[in-house]
Amino acid sequence: MSQPGEPVVQQQPPPAYPMPPPQQGGYPPPPQGYPPGPGGYPGVVTVPPPVVFRELPVTMTCPHCHASISTQVTMDTGLLPWLICGGLCLFGCWLGCCLIPFCMDGVKDAIHTCPQCRKVVGHYKRI
Repeated sequence: MSQPGEPVVQQQPPPAYPMPPPQQGGYPPPPQGYPPGPGGYPGVVTVPPPVVFRELPVTMTCPHCHASISTQVTMDTGLLPWLICGGLCLFGCWLGCCLIPFCMDGVKDAIHTCPQCRKVVGHYKRI
């Protein structure tokens, strides 16, 4: 408290710290020293969906020559025709009927190859 006749001293508020300028867009600046990723954001990697191989040709990018291709499909005798052949022999069809599974593409494995570089890009196995 002040006494009569004494000058009244007003207290000054403490000095304010300078505020940083507001940023445009509301997003923080990117960290320094890191190159932006493929999507423009650091650390983001774009992964294509997996290719599902079946009996029909598939349109895809070849992992070997990086060309946009439609695969060539060749059928190969896998485990299933042999199992069917063995089962038919057990049931008495051993005079030639047991060889029918080797003539049917529906029970064989599919091998997908690139038509440009001729490398195998995928398999579809029945069993």
